[in-house]
Amino acid sequence: MNFRPENEVKKPLSVFTLSSLTDIVLLLLIFFLLTSSFVTNFGIRVNVPRAESSAQVQQQYINVAITPQGEFYLDGELVARENIGQRIRTVHQQNPGSSLVIRADRDAIIDDAVHVMNIAQSLNLTVLMATERTFR
Repeated sequence: MNFRPENEVKKPLSVFTLSSLTDIVLLLLIFFLLTSSFVTNFGIRVNVPRAESSAQVQQQYINVAITPQGEFYLDGELVARENIGQRIRTVHQQNPGSSLVIRADRDAIIDDAVHVMNIAQSLNLTVLMATERTFR
């Protein structure tokens, strides 16, 4: 349906405004500026000489491994489920600034991991969950 009279002819638009294009360019510029700050600079690699003696460094992590069979390993040593809380408390008292790393097998029961997390929470430990990165 044509509502214009027959004698009225519209001329094609001969002027193109760039105002909407400048908005898009500005948004892209802001996006790239923000995301470029997330790129980390690893710096220069340097071969550091080895010392013959060194200061004793306290262990920073308490490692708990959980197997699919429900076994608990505290820093590589097998510990019974009922004793895991006391053993974590003992290691934490020896290393007060340490964090707890849970290395649970993917087939382990989730209740075992939650049990260790509850112990860590009662001791005000920071809990880290160890995972493997999958490459695709």
